[in-house]
Amino acid sequence: MDASIDQDLARIALQEQQLQFDAFTHDTAWQLGTRLKESVEARGKAVAIDIQFMGQPLFFFAMPGTTPDNVDWIRRKRNVVLRYHRSSYAVGLELKKNQTTLMDKAGLPDRDYAPHGGCFPLWIRGTGCMGTLTISGLPQREDHNVLVDVLATWLNHPIRELALDTPS
Repeated sequence: MDASIDQDLARIALQEQQLQFDAFTHDTAWQLGTRLKESVEARGKAVAIDIQFMGQPLFFFAMPGTTPDNVDWIRRKRNVVLRYHRSSYAVGLELKKNQTTLMDKAGLPDRDYAPHGGCFPLWIRGTGCMGTLTISGLPQREDHNVLVDVLATWLNHPIRELALDTPS
């Protein structure tokens, strides 16, 4: 299992390195959020979508079939990314690999931090992590993969170079 976790962590690190923006605006958030919605709809699924930049919410949409729990999952996943500047899925995999929790590692309670897939840092090249892109409603690996797929398409990166392997 550690080998597959290590492979995923290496691929997620590549995703985080490659999927960075040169600039990000309110219009970017709107267009990206709309693409996420369309991507999830095409899969016949439902999620809540949240895009925040520099502490400001720029896009939010809860698709029919989601609940207020999805909004809370978004908040908790976003807290992980804002704390660690890594995708929430990468943080969760690191914790699993090291057989620990955020509470044990840093005293961070589950009620406020969810190291589960579905939140990705918005990096501005040469600046750093300036926000988050989050969805909630699918299994955590799928939440992560949807974000990466849409970001890779948006940023013109071949998804085959960035996609996580399908678990066996």
